[in-house]
Amino acid sequence: MKIDRLLSIIMVLIEQNKISASKLAEMFEVTPRTIYRDIETIQAAGVPIVTYTGTNGGIGILENYKIDKKFFTKEDMITIMTGLGSISSSVTNSGLNKVLTKLQSLIPEDHTQEIKLKSGQVVIDLTTWSGNKKLQANLIKIKEALNQRRYLIFKYLDGNGKSTERKVEPYQLLWKEEKWYINSYCTMRNDFRLFKLSRISYLKVLDETFSLREFDMEELRMNWSEKRILNIKLLVDVSLKERILERCEEENITYCGKNKMIVEFPFVDDDFGYELLLSFGNKCECLEPVEIREKLIEKIRNMLHIYN
Repeated sequence: MKIDRLLSIIMVLIEQNKISASKLAEMFEVTPRTIYRDIETIQAAGVPIVTYTGTNGGIGILENYKIDKKFFTKEDMITIMTGLGSISSSVTNSGLNKVLTKLQSLIPEDHTQEIKLKSGQVVIDLTTWSGNKKLQANLIKIKEALNQRRYLIFKYLDGNGKSTERKVEPYQLLWKEEKWYINSYCTMRNDFRLFKLSRISYLKVLDETFSLREFDMEELRMNWSEKRILNIKLLVDVSLKERILERCEEENITYCGKNKMIVEFPFVDDDFGYELLLSFGNKCECLEPVEIREKLIEKIRNMLHIYN
């Protein structure tokens, strides 16, 4: 595609001081005449092109237009590329890939291998093992709606299994507790609401656009970040220690005997919190508080009723 060739030519010109039209034509398997037309297009887009005449002439970009390769340190490049790589693992986005390509062009040749190696030493992969294709498709639709300020409409299944149709103004995609959420203004509730993507079906981006509401981004963040955390007391088998330490410190643990631990465990009183405790199976018992213990007993009885 022409646009890909134009971008690639720009990246080559950023990387090199100057290069001949014939060399560019050879690289992209087109004629020199096509390259000159491409250069005219690039100039028309506002990129300051410089041509050098003579035996050692060629085409280049005005030096003060380029980003100095010394602007970012090696550590900066490793951090940026690791971060962008983690985002691209979860959201398919050609723009991100182009940014990564541009950044790679800024790496001095003598540091290329080292930065590539070190940026690959920390891998943040937000995708699931099973690779939910519907979730990936919905993420792309939501990103489109966010960028274009377009309404979303979808069916939403609440915690009680009730399905309702929602029309929302999307404001923020959120990855929290190993799940994707969308922070939106819900026209049915006339307020901001947090929707879990796994509960969304029949998602559609509408042509209708909306005007941004006046809101405080920090306040929007508080909607999901400040759920009340309770410290509950658990009696846990030591075989669960690794999972326990994912959510609390060693100081929260008191050992009793060889095989058991008493744990002061941070707990959020919602569906995810109970699902987490139940996932520990018969290797975990909630000792306190009584109300959390009783809710767990009720949920276990309801599960048992299914199999009786």
